[in-house]
Amino acid sequence: MAMMPKRVKRRKVHRGRVRGHATRGNFVHIGEFGLMAIEPGWIKARQIEAARIAGNRALAGAGRVHIRIFPDKPITSTPAETRMGKGKGEPEFWAAVVRPGQVLYEIQGAPMETARLACNRMAHKLGLATRMVGRRPTV
Repeated sequence: MAMMPKRVKRRKVHRGRVRGHATRGNFVHIGEFGLMAIEPGWIKARQIEAARIAGNRALAGAGRVHIRIFPDKPITSTPAETRMGKGKGEPEFWAAVVRPGQVLYEIQGAPMETARLACNRMAHKLGLATRMVGRRPTV
């Protein structure tokens, strides 16, 4: 089932625009490898779930996928063939706002080739350009 918040303060929010680079969540800290966004945009809750399933199947039990994003933005739309001036539409789906440099998924406990395959499969499910990154060495 797709992720969504249990409760929200407001049912409908402004669309806004995604500007700048990620300042939080921009490095791998749970696993050894990660899938990082390199362009801004929204990722739907269904895309997040589809990528998670694809990654777990590609790992085949060799590792674990951790999700680092959460869809907390309700996206509304009016029905087709509706005239102007009838107000804002109803919430259609939930999306996560993603900035360039944000780590979307992390893979833990898998060899590099398997993790590369899993990241490739997950990237195909998302609507944004991504790249695989490794953990930074700690000093």
